[in-house]
Amino acid sequence: MLILKLLVIPGFLLLISLAGKRWGPSVAGWLSGLPVVVGPILFFLAIEQGEVFAAQSATAALSAMFAMIAFCVTYAQVAQRAGWPWALMISLGVWATVAVVLSLIPSSLVFSIIAAAIALLAAPYLFPAVQPIVSGPAPKSDKLLLRMVAGALLTLAVTLLANTVGDRWSGLLAVFPVLGSVMAVFSQQTRGPAFTAALLRATATGMYSFAAFCLVLALALPGMGLSAFALGVAVSVAMLGVTKRLLAKPANPVADAGRTAIKR
Repeated sequence: MLILKLLVIPGFLLLISLAGKRWGPSVAGWLSGLPVVVGPILFFLAIEQGEVFAAQSATAALSAMFAMIAFCVTYAQVAQRAGWPWALMISLGVWATVAVVLSLIPSSLVFSIIAAAIALLAAPYLFPAVQPIVSGPAPKSDKLLLRMVAGALLTLAVTLLANTVGDRWSGLLAVFPVLGSVMAVFSQQTRGPAFTAALLRATATGMYSFAAFCLVLALALPGMGLSAFALGVAVSVAMLGVTKRLLAKPANPVADAGRTAIKR
């Protein structure tokens, strides 16, 4: 399982990097909405701690969508005004603050659904309106390798902690922005803040798929056992197809409406 933990995220980071090079930040961010981090973590927890424990962690992970989208919005906004160290530090601080608040609220599937829904629906209005330059030099091979190593180390750290802190924090830590932080930092360094904002906005859109996966596990794991993961993956992929249409919408609906009014 250790080998799997060290290979899944680096492999997916490579896929996202190639997708960003070929199709731009929207597709790369959209793909990152797949539950490639939380899925393996919850699967390992189900094997090691039991299906009920993993279902409770999935409920917590669903509510942690609020913290994850807060991270994406904060990084995208700060990156327009400051370098990546400040953007990363502030956005991780926001994630940690929201996660702590969520951990203090009694666990409830209804609350988790509401928190995730609010974050997903509000996200498009909170990102900066940007026009990313998709063309430009592709990341060097050493940059790609560094992304993959960073992703592997972050994944290992999160999964090790998740096994020791109980079901609530296991679910919250499963939604720690492993992919988001690595992708955001390297995108800002190589493609600029506008590209990074577009990438993170698409990530938030793709997280409908992530939320669907967590909801299926929270509901189905106690009764279906490990086969619930197959159902969760199927629903997640289907939801990813649905959200593909959202990528065509303007980066900031309010700003876009204002521009349209001015033109008239």
